[in-house]
Amino acid sequence: MSTDSICGECLSEPPPWQRLYTLGDYDFPLSREVQRFKDHGESWHVKALTEQLAQRITTPAPIITSVPLHWQRYLRRGFNQSDVLARHLAKQLQTNFDAKVFRRVKLAQSQRGNTKTSREQNLKGAFILNKQPHSSHVAIVDDVVTTGSTVRQLCHLLLEVGVESIDIYCICRTPAPRSL
Repeated sequence: MSTDSICGECLSEPPPWQRLYTLGDYDFPLSREVQRFKDHGESWHVKALTEQLAQRITTPAPIITSVPLHWQRYLRRGFNQSDVLARHLAKQLQTNFDAKVFRRVKLAQSQRGNTKTSREQNLKGAFILNKQPHSSHVAIVDDVVTTGSTVRQLCHLLLEVGVESIDIYCICRTPAPRSL
């Protein structure tokens, strides 16, 4: 990966993951499709999106897990969008999916629209390691990576138990800062 695709903040304070695979920036049309899926359960396009993402993943992790939802949010929404994406990716990459690696123990307000600092504060103590993965290479799936606060928390839990290599698989990420 060239430094052209790495933001200044990541250069000064590298993230705890080794690779982040994404289809693109959180811009139209990806942003619209992610929101339709997340907010309205429109999943007709999930297989196509995950097939495209799977094609970009050169060395899949032996274990794929997902960002957990708090049970109250799961009851309201009826599904965990990260779980759905992770199941599709694991099948396409012919690797193992384990939904039980993490558990969300704190119901936090929606992260949408929050600053990086408030996201980090919101998520403090929100996750626990529920089950130690049986691999030194794990991938975490989320629909969108914005500030990285959520996946950063999960990465630290994995690193604490000896996981050596962590990948992030997401449909989209926050756009890189534009040149002036």
